[in-house]
Amino acid sequence: MADLTDEELMLAYRDGDAHAFEQLYSKHKGGVYRYLLRKCGNAAIVEELFQDVWMKLINARERYEVKAKFSTWLYQLAHNHFIDYYRKHSISASMSQNFQDDELENIPASSNHQPEQQVEFQQQTEILMHLINELPDEQREVFLLREEAGMGLAEIAEVTGVNIETAKSRLRYAVNRLRKGLMSDE
Repeated sequence: MADLTDEELMLAYRDGDAHAFEQLYSKHKGGVYRYLLRKCGNAAIVEELFQDVWMKLINARERYEVKAKFSTWLYQLAHNHFIDYYRKHSISASMSQNFQDDELENIPASSNHQPEQQVEFQQQTEILMHLINELPDEQREVFLLREEAGMGLAEIAEVTGVNIETAKSRLRYAVNRLRKGLMSDE
């Protein structure tokens, strides 16, 4: 089952294979959590949103059909739930946030680093996180979908409800702003 695509795993889960869900959850939990945390910035709200997204996936499994990549479907679910949450609670949908050090430590790591590299890596991460936080909301979102979910422009456009050219433009502006910020920080 290790060589199944995400779509095949979700279909297997739809048909009753709980192990397929475990594989999907294990593979995508870190990315979805980081995506929500970077959009929201409030760890307590993120925990609620994170659990709700996975419950929505569980509840929708019987209706799941492959119409797009699983990751596109999952992040669209997360994106829509984030927006619905903020509308329901009459909270400004401004996604500006300020990460605290303890929140950064709780973000699941995607790779291993040698102990001597960890201090430098943490400093670079903090600088990058600050720069990401400073991006306009729309640019931050397309950047996170590209980097956290590995989505292409068509998928990003679908998740965010914009055309491909708009998604491409937002991503280009985000990358340019981040590069400029990193270069000025050296």
